[in-house]
Amino acid sequence: MKTALLIIDVQNDYFENGTMTLVGSNKASSNARQILDRFRANNLPVIHIQHISTRPTATFFLPNTQGAEIHSNVKPFEQEKVIIKHYPNSFRETELLDYLNSKNITDLVICGMMTHMCVDATTRAAKDFGFNIVLIGDACATKDLEIDRQVVKAEGVQKSFLAALNYFYSTVKTTKQYLDEN
Repeated sequence: MKTALLIIDVQNDYFENGTMTLVGSNKASSNARQILDRFRANNLPVIHIQHISTRPTATFFLPNTQGAEIHSNVKPFEQEKVIIKHYPNSFRETELLDYLNSKNITDLVICGMMTHMCVDATTRAAKDFGFNIVLIGDACATKDLEIDRQVVKAEGVQKSFLAALNYFYSTVKTTKQYLDEN
């Protein structure tokens, strides 16, 4: 068993004054930082995922903008891997799977943003590729969503997606639970 940390899209546009502010992004990034610090202290592999939008209608994560940069709370060290993606699923048309396989990674600890989109898509894909996954729920953030002119508040979105990912796709833990056990 070899474990790596996967930090998905903790980028400036998701924070206050960004173009796609999420609910709880500061707290989630602070928790992600605690997990990152533990991985760094134990010299374990860390992979940062950075979404760069390529759609003509994109409004955030635009190339060569401050908003697309990885947030200072989890800024990569020189030796840490950064993988650029253009889709919600971090494995789609990226080197992520080949990289993990080249390092003999079998287990992933995942955190990041947005829970309902990129975290969900990546976690499900990782399981389909055979990885064992711990998802750090309070190191993820999302936003209010709308369907049929009804707003689903971010807290409900977060709980629903984490509940759906728990058990088969991953084991959802809090930052404290993970740090206490590792």
